[in-house]
Amino acid sequence: MENNASAKVYIGFITYNDGTAKYLPYFLSSLKHQAYENIEILAIDNSEEEDNGNSRFIKNNYPKIDFKRSGENIGFAKGYNQMIQKAIDSGAKYFLALNPDMILEADSISQLLDAMASDDKIAAVQPKILKWDFEKNIKTDIVDSRGIICDQKFRFRDDKQGQADADESDAVKDIFGFTGAAVLLRLGALADVAYNNQYFDELMFMYKEDCDLSLRLRLAGWKIVLASKAVVYHDRTNSRVGDSLWQIIKNRSGKKRKLKQWSFFGQLVIVLKYYQLAFSPKTKFLFCWYQLEILAFAVLFEQYLLKELVKLWRLRAEIKKRREGLKIRVALSEIEKLMS
Repeated sequence: MENNASAKVYIGFITYNDGTAKYLPYFLSSLKHQAYENIEILAIDNSEEEDNGNSRFIKNNYPKIDFKRSGENIGFAKGYNQMIQKAIDSGAKYFLALNPDMILEADSISQLLDAMASDDKIAAVQPKILKWDFEKNIKTDIVDSRGIICDQKFRFRDDKQGQADADESDAVKDIFGFTGAAVLLRLGALADVAYNNQYFDELMFMYKEDCDLSLRLRLAGWKIVLASKAVVYHDRTNSRVGDSLWQIIKNRSGKKRKLKQWSFFGQLVIVLKYYQLAFSPKTKFLFCWYQLEILAFAVLFEQYLLKELVKLWRLRAEIKKRREGLKIRVALSEIEKLMS
């Protein structure tokens, strides 16, 4: 068991235009009032405009935050990679990635660190994320995420999303993967599975990069856990409503086209990166079948997604290099046992 009593935790978050600015008074106040005080906060602003609500609020109220403007939207993966690299260069052991549209309980960081300290093979600790009704400023007992589930189709979703929180266990629980919305990461584990100093794969501009990193960590023999005693609240705009065709259409109808393109492309990158691994015939069959379902859906309902296939073809050599660089230290059957 590790001793994390004095470990400095680097916290990173990304802001973007007015969509995140409205959350900062609540989000940063919850960080300020953490019981664990040895933290360093980093932020990258992906807003196009230099003078925006995010930069004004942080400079006026939290000038000690290491705040950097990118000048454009450089995406989730690249933004976090820059902050993670800074934490590594500073000699830190842990990095806490957070969306700014959330608030933390006062002991959240302490609980995450306690869970991390329980086993030096843990690479990522996911808090229990419940829904925050931002408009009413109400914390709810509705689950936003208890970690990422991956089934044998390589279909990813947030565990128990939309359900009432019925978890009364204080145990640290093994899960397949983490959501990038809130996760404490062991920097040594990230360095172990990095590709050319990319921790999150920058081919994935946004969406599915947390699923990909979870897979790489799992293949390399690292553990990912849920710490139910660490509780945070998230104001998620769109939540999954089901798996039927009608439910999928309904769920996607309110999402912006660009977001759906990023998610579609991220899934395709995962297809090329992992399909050729020696998974069981059943997993390979289900994996291929799901990709056919995705393509059929795109042809029928969202034809604009098909141009992502051209982009994927152009990047096939880069994806192959990433596949060849995977560290596989566990039997793939062990990974399949975690797929539900």
